Amino acid sequence: MRRTVILAVVAALGAGLLAGCAEDSEEPGGGSANGGGGGKGKTTITVGVFGAFGLKEAGLYDEYMKLNKNIEIKQTSIERNENYYPQLLTHLGSGSGLADIQAVEVNNIAEITATQADKLVDLGKAEGVSKDAFLPWKWAQATSKDGKTVGLGTDIGPQGICYRKDLFAKAGLPTDREAVGKLWAGDWNKYLAAGKQFKAKAPKGTAFVDSASGVMAAITGSSAKRFYDENGEVVYKTNPAVREAWDIAAAFATEGLTGRLQQFTPAWDQGYANGTFATVSCPAWMLGYIQDKGGAAGKDKWDVAPAPKPSNWGGSFLIVPEAGKNTTEAAKLAAWLTAPEQQAKLFEKRGSFPSAKAAYSLPAVSGAKHDYFGGAPIGEIFSRAAEGIPVTIVGPKDLVIAQNLADVGMLQVDQKGRSSKEGWDAAVKAIDNALDQ
Repeated sequence: MRRTVILAVVAALGAGLLAGCAEDSEEPGGGSANGGGGGKGKTTITVGVFGAFGLKEAGLYDEYMKLNKNIEIKQTSIERNENYYPQLLTHLGSGSGLADIQAVEVNNIAEITATQADKLVDLGKAEGVSKDAFLPWKWAQATSKDGKTVGLGTDIGPQGICYRKDLFAKAGLPTDREAVGKLWAGDWNKYLAAGKQFKAKAPKGTAFVDSASGVMAAITGSSAKRFYDENGEVVYKTNPAVREAWDIAAAFATEGLTGRLQQFTPAWDQGYANGTFATVSCPAWMLGYIQDKGGAAGKDKWDVAPAPKPSNWGGSFLIVPEAGKNTTEAAKLAAWLTAPEQQAKLFEKRGSFPSAKAAYSLPAVSGAKHDYFGGAPIGEIFSRAAEGIPVTIVGPKDLVIAQNLADVGMLQVDQKGRSSKEGWDAAVKAIDNALDQ
């Protein structure tokens, strides 16, 4: 998931609400990971994360240490999840080199829950944890078949559709966010139809969406069953939801509605700066990225409307390895960091949308507006989206499948003019090879 690649950038930007500080860049499992002393008479809790995770930058560690004078928190970070996660698996396998608390990205939580649950503390039983405070689907993602909850959700990525009001006006489309949302409410095919309307009168040199792959990811993010079924079998080839997402996204490409861009590349960034596309599927954490790349010239030109269907892109968890000597204190800290009040602070300061539904009524969330996006009530928009997201089945190789569908398959359709069938066949071949390894 590309979210993990750009966390260091996006988190520093927040949701246009604030800023952050530099992250430590060390290997996880520093000197006191298994019970070192820290300051005199203090217990040191180590936290291993990837990227600029936000907990430290938001001041949550400092706050916890003020409340608990006997605790010292030390964080270590590896910038990219693709480097962090294999090391985490290795450390879990050996039972050494682990931090007291480790972060896990959503696309890895299924594998952790299915294969490592016996090595992790049951955080569902930890002091201060309330299952009812979390979104049911988020809680379910880190709960094993026998009912052990191995991870507590930090953030999620409920999606909206970010759109350029100035380009919509020039194309004869409504610009009010409520009216815009009605254009495609309930149906991704209506989003495609709106794109065709836009193209008919589009300003020269502009496209309706940034990329076909972005559309496909948004659609698959709104389905309960995507790449795996309830039994853990790979079903993306035969799942109608995946084929619908593919077919709609491919239609965006073949109808000439995309900017033919690959997300999180310099060309994509330049598209924001130059205003060359009118819409993009945007989770809450992407708003700061858009603000940065769009610059001052984009202020008040962008707005946010609800997506056709509630969809999720991104999110993480905290786990506590049993190998640690500070498991009780680590579980208390993990519970506190993921409590609704702290998740609301993380959203306010870093733009990470809470996975704790109990946070949605807190003023920092419910009253949140985004000045760059025309004062859009982002707290309301993304809260409604979050509560409508289905309990999605996440498989151990979700990321491999998603990346190959996008970068091997759909990219060929979007950028190289290959047919939908040619792109699909190329993606399937790449996925089969990757899963056989």
